[in-house]
Amino acid sequence: MTTPGQHDHEHAGHDDADDTMFSAEFWDQRYGERDALWSGHPNPQLVAEAAELAPGRALDAGCGEGADAIWLAEHGWQVTAVDVSAVALGRGAAHAERLGADVAGRITWQQADLLAWSPELGHYDLVTAQFMQIPTKLRSAFFTRLADGVAEGGILLIVGHSPADMTSGVRRPQFPDLYFTAGQVADGLDTAKWSVLVSEARPRQAQDQDGNPATVHDEVLAARRHRAT
Repeated sequence: MTTPGQHDHEHAGHDDADDTMFSAEFWDQRYGERDALWSGHPNPQLVAEAAELAPGRALDAGCGEGADAIWLAEHGWQVTAVDVSAVALGRGAAHAERLGADVAGRITWQQADLLAWSPELGHYDLVTAQFMQIPTKLRSAFFTRLADGVAEGGILLIVGHSPADMTSGVRRPQFPDLYFTAGQVADGLDTAKWSVLVSEARPRQAQDQDGNPATVHDEVLAARRHRAT
C-alpha cells in the first residue's frame, strides 16, 4: 500500500492474494472508486534523477494517472506511458489535454499488462518504473525487460518502497515478497553493459496512518547503459 497523498503504485501480494489483483479489472475498479487515486504530483525521486537529463524518449512503466509522464513531457521528453488500467490512462490523457497540445502531444498512452509486455529494444533514453511492487518470482524478468528497452547511453531508473518501511507506521503492503532493495536491482545488471550511478535507500518525509510525521526510505537505482565501443 502507499503513503496517502503520494503518486505511488500499490500492489497486493501475488503469492498471498488472488492473481486478479494484478489485472486490468482490479485496477479499473480501484481507480473508479475515486476521482483521483494519487496526488497528481510527480514522484520526487524521478524529479531528483531526471531534472538534469537532456530530454529524449522516455518510457514510464506503470504510469497510473500520469503525473510522472506529464512532468517529463513538460520538460521536453517524448513519453510512452504504459499502465494496465484504461481508467487511469484516460484520466492521465485528460489531464494532459487540459495542459495544452504541447504537453499532450508529447505523450503516447498505452494499455498493457506490464507483467507480460516488453518495450521496444534499445529505444528509450530513460526508462522509469516508480513503486512497481511485484513478487520476487516475477520481478527479475520484469526489470530485465525494462532494462532491455534502454538505449545506449540511456538511464534506467527503478524506485521502490524499502523493506524497512513495513515497520514505519506508514501504510505499506504487509507482504515481504513485494519488497526489494536498490542493491538487488543493481546485482541483476550486467556490469559489462551498465554503470550504476545511484544505489541507495533514500529517506523521505511522509505521514503515518494517524497523520503524524514519519520517515520512509525509497530504494533508488539509477544506471546508465554503456555505449558500444
